[in-house]
Amino acid sequence: MESSDKTSTSVTPLHTHKPLRRTLFNRLYMVVYAVAILALLYRHLTQTLSIFSFHFISDIVLAFTWITTQSFHIAPIRRYEFPENLENLVREKAVELPAMDIFICTTDPHKEPPMGTVNTALSVMAYDYPPEKLSIYVSDDGGSKVTLFAFLEAARFARHWLPFCRDNHVVERSPEAYFSGTSYNSSCLPQAHKLKSLYETMKVRVENAFERGQGEFDDEDMGHVFGKWTNDFSPHNHPTVIQVLLSSQKDKDTDSQVTPNLVYVSREKNKSYPHRFKAGALNALVRVSATMTNAPILLTLDCDTYSNDPQTLKRAMCYFIDPVVRPTLAYVQFPQIFRGLNRGDIYYSEQKRQYQIHPPGMDGYLGPKYLGTGCFFQRRALFGPPSNLIEPEIEELRPQHLVKNKIASLQVLHLAYRVAACDYEIQTQWGLELGFRYGSLVEDYFTGYRMQCEGWKSIFCHPERPAFFGDYPVTLIDVLGQCKRWSIGLLDVLCSKYNTLTFGFRRLGLVMCLSYTHNAFWPILSIPFTFYVFIPQLALLNGISIFPKVSEAWFYLYILLYIGANGKDLLDFILEKGTFERWWNSQRIWRMCGVSSFLFACIEYMLTSCGLAVRGFELTSKIQDVEQSKRYDEGNFEFGVASPLFVPMTMAALLNLASFLFGLMRIYTRGIESMEGLLLQVLLSGFVVLNCWPLYEAMVFRSDVGRMPSKLSFISSFLVCMLCVLAGVFFNI
Repeated sequence: MESSDKTSTSVTPLHTHKPLRRTLFNRLYMVVYAVAILALLYRHLTQTLSIFSFHFISDIVLAFTWITTQSFHIAPIRRYEFPENLENLVREKAVELPAMDIFICTTDPHKEPPMGTVNTALSVMAYDYPPEKLSIYVSDDGGSKVTLFAFLEAARFARHWLPFCRDNHVVERSPEAYFSGTSYNSSCLPQAHKLKSLYETMKVRVENAFERGQGEFDDEDMGHVFGKWTNDFSPHNHPTVIQVLLSSQKDKDTDSQVTPNLVYVSREKNKSYPHRFKAGALNALVRVSATMTNAPILLTLDCDTYSNDPQTLKRAMCYFIDPVVRPTLAYVQFPQIFRGLNRGDIYYSEQKRQYQIHPPGMDGYLGPKYLGTGCFFQRRALFGPPSNLIEPEIEELRPQHLVKNKIASLQVLHLAYRVAACDYEIQTQWGLELGFRYGSLVEDYFTGYRMQCEGWKSIFCHPERPAFFGDYPVTLIDVLGQCKRWSIGLLDVLCSKYNTLTFGFRRLGLVMCLSYTHNAFWPILSIPFTFYVFIPQLALLNGISIFPKVSEAWFYLYILLYIGANGKDLLDFILEKGTFERWWNSQRIWRMCGVSSFLFACIEYMLTSCGLAVRGFELTSKIQDVEQSKRYDEGNFEFGVASPLFVPMTMAALLNLASFLFGLMRIYTRGIESMEGLLLQVLLSGFVVLNCWPLYEAMVFRSDVGRMPSKLSFISSFLVCMLCVLAGVFFNI
């Protein structure tokens, strides 16, 4: 994306960017590897097709995936911001900082602890930004009484926390992060210890309320609000609840300075209307915030994504204030960074490719995808293309509308309740052309894609100090379930009229089209992943060669392709401050997802499309118990539950172990010369066996509750035996 390095003054730079030095190497690599792929496809075309047909299809899919991956490496850039220059311009009154609405979304307090959401809210309320220009909206889509109680407590604590952060230049503005970190442990400030006592008291009250399922309140107004939780109130059937907990127009902290606005919102739910999950909750927040504050800039955050840098808003403003960039800038995306990962990141929770390696490549063109959290939007971008404002149904929702009434006035609240009703969107353009887009479970990916197709651009901002820290999935089943949900959502896009290859190519051009297609094709990777962990191994057990002999030049082509793909991927990891151990675990999880999440997503999508299954939304748990945490820190995979998602990978582990041992035995008894045509299959089996070590450990060597359930081991063993019998019949025909 071409951007200006200077503001309208043409003197003070607010941001700049530089191409990455590895760009030339990336392009040379692409040429060499592309020639190798063409040679492989030529070999396939010169072979007679029978069993090799599946082989050919698998390699075509892998080749296409490699091509889409290169779109991220053609012209990557790195951006730099100068918030200190922005501060000087503000001080000189050359520019004015815009107001900002911050959206925090939570759904289920049993999977997303209320105290985590409270810490997220407190961290952004304490930004180095004029407090009267900040409004924090907490969307509680499950309508939890405990969550509202937690934020009532948070509002009281904020009056002490905000001046403490401001007066002492605290950097970790999440109370939990500050009180558990080195800054507090080395602090000699007496007020810090008093504040920790207040925080711990609040935490105990919230956790006690969570255990009882209700809060204790002594405020008459809040008692009226809590009265809405009747016996008929449920997460999927309840009235709208909107409560202004803090108002900058009347509330002050202990230093007598105004506080940011803090608003609790739970949109109306009714079984007669679709809930639209997160995108629907965000659209409700867009409308509610428009009636109350209507700030021109929005920040979307997950409930577990707390701020780690008080300067983050000013970094984002370095782009939004630039008059050259602003007219077509939809959003500024910060990467997702996760705290508390174990040394090897065994579940590949950091998603380094998705969140750190690929976005700079898209930033060199039209900008990165919307990643779902840590993203600053221009409100105008939610109302149609840059050149064509789509008018909302009422004047008060227009992005340029100026709110004149007080945030808690009866007129404002009446309208806010109206636009948060579950039937409000009927016969409107919300979710279709306005707001966050419906039509896919990956509403973040789909929304960013549709915005860029409309002519908007985006920017990737990756400062040295992480802007936000988030939580990660805590068990393997959560990782696989999350990946399956993403895959189904990607299939929604791939099979719609907004297909990234057709619609995307016309609107975005080749490179950006391939960038979005890379993600959309994740589920299709189940074809080559499943092929390469089952078919060559079954052929090996039957003495059938499907790869070239060691004496043939084609043998070394396969070696080159394997080393070239994995070596380049490892290099990208290392250059983005990764480690070999984390890279190894990332490719292991990727292959696990390939034979489980991707495969099950394709099956579920087909069944749903045929009307044979009903799609649900599985929320990823952010809660760890003590034993789970201990096993995770020790690097042990968490199986524990008898999930069908574990069956294909367990089958692959057993089959590859059998084929690898069979190959080694033949080499030992007959010599390596007898295995000349099967050596690549033996090496492939050995590679899979190395990746499957956590599975063998969980099946045989572990006795804790996180081990593989015996039932799944038995079922997988039986299915592998059946597969071997069927393969024997097939290969002998």
